[in-house]
Amino acid sequence: MSNQKKLSIVVPTYNESGNVEVLSEKIGEALKGVTYDIYFIDDSTDDTPKVLEELTKKDDHVHFLHRENEKGLATAVIKGFEIADGDFLACMDADLQHPPEILRPMYAALCSGADICVPSRLIKGGSDGGLNFYRKFVSGTARWMGKILLPCLKRISDPTSGLFMFRKEMLQGADLQPVGWKIMIEVLAMTDYSLVVEIPYSFQDRASGESKLSKDATMQYIYQLFGLRKRGRKHDNVLVTRWSPEFTEKMVEKYV
Repeated sequence: MSNQKKLSIVVPTYNESGNVEVLSEKIGEALKGVTYDIYFIDDSTDDTPKVLEELTKKDDHVHFLHRENEKGLATAVIKGFEIADGDFLACMDADLQHPPEILRPMYAALCSGADICVPSRLIKGGSDGGLNFYRKFVSGTARWMGKILLPCLKRISDPTSGLFMFRKEMLQGADLQPVGWKIMIEVLAMTDYSLVVEIPYSFQDRASGESKLSKDATMQYIYQLFGLRKRGRKHDNVLVTRWSPEFTEKMVEKYV
């Protein structure tokens, strides 16, 4: 493609040594023909840094930063956004619950003119089958709270996901002050944009490792919501559009 945009994928990691190599391989398969790189921002206490260091020697697309004195998913993602040089920035989890194959239609959505692409488990063609009943309840409650407290989330079907892609220039002048684990709502509340595209995806079972969900993370999310309610920007003229599975496939063929 001429004038191809570069994609940088930011992946926060905490004790994900069993997943990072598989994830990088699957991303490479999904993004054939696309200029991309991956930034692993790592807070691990296991051997994940060693695995990532070896991975950088084998794959030129892979970069990693191990943080010794700073912890937290949201701050890790922001650090990744700061050092990444792509025209488009994506965020995804390391545990393979976000299928790497979805990156290709996300990229197509931005190439078509979207400012942000938010894959959704909750629209036609999507599925949250990778969640057990308890996590579905927690996720649903978090969505409900977010939509009530933040007007910018009301029309987003799956606003508490950690999977999204957006144009890097949106970060200019954005006062991001992330806490906890929900970085996308920070971006949605604190940046300027005009068009959000939602595409369907199926949430997957965790490949290995353990979930990081905790009571502390829940309290941080509540604190984050009330903070964003006070300082979030207005988004009165934002268009949110949803792509069907069939239309998504057509747009991938057209733009990627």
